[in-house]
Amino acid sequence: MKLHEYQGKELFRSVGLPVPNGEVATTPDQAAAIAGRLGRVVIKAQVHVGGRGKAGGVKVAATPEEARQVAGRILGMDIKGLTVHKVLVEPALDIQTEYYAGIVNDRASKRFILMLSSMGGVDIEDVAHTNPEAIIRLPIDPAYGLLDFVVYQAMREAGFSEAKSRELGRVLKGLYEALTRYDCLLAEINPLVITGDGRVVVADAKVDIDDNALFRHRDLLPYREESFDNEMDRQATEQGLTYVHLGGDIGVIGNGAGLVMNTLDVVTASGGKPANFLDIGGGAQADQVVKAMTMVLSDAAVKGLIFNIFGGITRCDEVARGMLQAAERMEIRVPVVVRLAGTQEEAGSELLQGSRYVPVASVQEAASKIQELIAV
Repeated sequence: MKLHEYQGKELFRSVGLPVPNGEVATTPDQAAAIAGRLGRVVIKAQVHVGGRGKAGGVKVAATPEEARQVAGRILGMDIKGLTVHKVLVEPALDIQTEYYAGIVNDRASKRFILMLSSMGGVDIEDVAHTNPEAIIRLPIDPAYGLLDFVVYQAMREAGFSEAKSRELGRVLKGLYEALTRYDCLLAEINPLVITGDGRVVVADAKVDIDDNALFRHRDLLPYREESFDNEMDRQATEQGLTYVHLGGDIGVIGNGAGLVMNTLDVVTASGGKPANFLDIGGGAQADQVVKAMTMVLSDAAVKGLIFNIFGGITRCDEVARGMLQAAERMEIRVPVVVRLAGTQEEAGSELLQGSRYVPVASVQEAASKIQELIAV
């Protein structure tokens, strides 16, 4: 679950991190009123994407009227395909120095990694590509947590201010506390600022929380409503479907994450553009298949659909029944190719004989056949 900047800062504030006192606005008038209370402010678009500043989604306003005008331009703005519905209005900072600090889950090493850089305030991905040695990475032993000597070693290697090492160290320890308290997969501050008057301030927040741990954080469930990048992701979650919108025109449904990802790769390699990732899971029943087809075909951009089923605990005949039920309940206007293999493969194929579904023998054939059919 992705959090907006203002939500991440609320979590950081709860562990004592020095976060600016900002407020959220959904209208230009609200932004002006907040600026009237705070003075010179920075207005930040709240969307789940980086590069907001480069896209024009972060602007300074010196007066309430200017704040109203700036917010009016940012609200409704499209930033990398996402529409801005809220802005964070907080006091503008006199920035002297900018650092980057982040802790991320590294699945390869099965540890969290502390990452620091003196090149804060820019996309850390760009720094990693153009100047990788500027990012210090140190693993955190889960048995001991983030120890003080690791913190100060990392700050020294990253070139952090020695004069502010105590305050910066407290921020890094607090960042780790927030990460572990809220079951985060990522907790990032970019930039971590030293102001002209010497204050250390958390000027930004990027937080991703493990969905599987939300049962421990009922107070964060309201944030989930704002964590979806589009309405289709929201609908899929409500229906219990493992779905990711990808923006192409070839729908993909399979059973098992690895199989679906392989199908996406094959579709892409054949020159197609996958519209989605949808895993119906193991042992899916007919009603789950109907939900999956309804979900994928509700995307107006989808021109064709691939079913790739490898039956283990999932029975091919049960999937076929679901597909036939879907054809009875909804109007299917796009070609659908089906690869069935494994448990009850022959029974499933027999059920689909004479239907509108096009059988194929392999995922490679499915990818080429769907391209052929949508080109007609």
